[in-house]
Amino acid sequence: MGLKKGSPDILIFFAVMILLAVGIIMVFSASYYDTLDKDPYYYLRKQLFWALLGIVTMVFMMRINYFRLKPYINTAFAVTLVLLVLVLTPQFGVEVKGSTRWLDLGFTRLQPSEIMKLCLILYFAKNLTRKGSDITSLISGLGPYLLLIGLVGLLIMKEPDMGTLLAILAPTMILLFAAGIRWRHIALLGFSGLLALVALIVQEPYRLNRIVGYLDPWAHASKEGYQTINSLYALGSGGLFGMGLGNSRQKLDFLPEQHTDFIFAILGEELGFIGAFFVILLFAVIAWRGYRIALTCPDSFGSMVALGITSSIVCQAFINIGVVTGLLPVTGISLPFISYGGSSLLFSMISIGVLLNVSRFSHSP
Repeated sequence: MGLKKGSPDILIFFAVMILLAVGIIMVFSASYYDTLDKDPYYYLRKQLFWALLGIVTMVFMMRINYFRLKPYINTAFAVTLVLLVLVLTPQFGVEVKGSTRWLDLGFTRLQPSEIMKLCLILYFAKNLTRKGSDITSLISGLGPYLLLIGLVGLLIMKEPDMGTLLAILAPTMILLFAAGIRWRHIALLGFSGLLALVALIVQEPYRLNRIVGYLDPWAHASKEGYQTINSLYALGSGGLFGMGLGNSRQKLDFLPEQHTDFIFAILGEELGFIGAFFVILLFAVIAWRGYRIALTCPDSFGSMVALGITSSIVCQAFINIGVVTGLLPVTGISLPFISYGGSSLLFSMISIGVLLNVSRFSHSP
């Protein structure tokens, strides 16, 4: 490729590094009380390890020409599909709180759905921009991509993990839209997706209960609305400037998943509206610069990669913050770069490395 290489986008780099630092601090603060009688530094050490590994892999991916990834994308996608199947087998899958989302590797656990987020974006970006690709045809053009989305969605819902499924569907739909899908096909997909969502909710009582709790959490304060109410208590208690780092009350066995899915609530309680707004602003910077890279990248493959990765991170952050603030029903999904979790953090950093790589060839000032 004869494109001129420049410097990576410095604003995205610093935004991610600040979010990573905030995440390490908040994971320690949010988890300290739960592990006080055993090892209060347990989650801090693990998060530091994955953060350092994430920085190394981000720099590595940032330095490799993203066009060199193309020959390996189909293989990576196929291998990740196999891993999603292995998760569902008793020999390899690890069940935690009723969900089987992790593979036991002995020295650690791996969540294949986190790998699939990036693999599916790269697969779509490669194939949607290949010569002769015609996404305007419903059967021969759009059909194969819908089958792949359906297969991945089926495997993830078998775990089950609706939050991750939504985080995967959002960027892939955006990529299909950018590739030139017809408006009538968009309407058809939207209607079909709505029907499928309703079917999934009705199929499992706990999902329906979450919708009931979302619509009126105060009427179900001891059950379905419990997390939402305690999350809002945390955010409300923080006020403008917060109660101070380490001074959260809701993390004292009131708010479940306080260092993972609901860490933004603890952040808001301890750092206040100012701290929460600053985190949202950093994600807005990633969105601004990421979409700008997609618009200014001189080749279609890089443009689609940048669009997909940016949309993935932004949509996941939007869903997580929406759940924590009560704007969306409760679903298990982490806040990128901040929530505790090795697989999520590592592959978010790898994704940012690829995005920064693309930025080196874009003309974004």
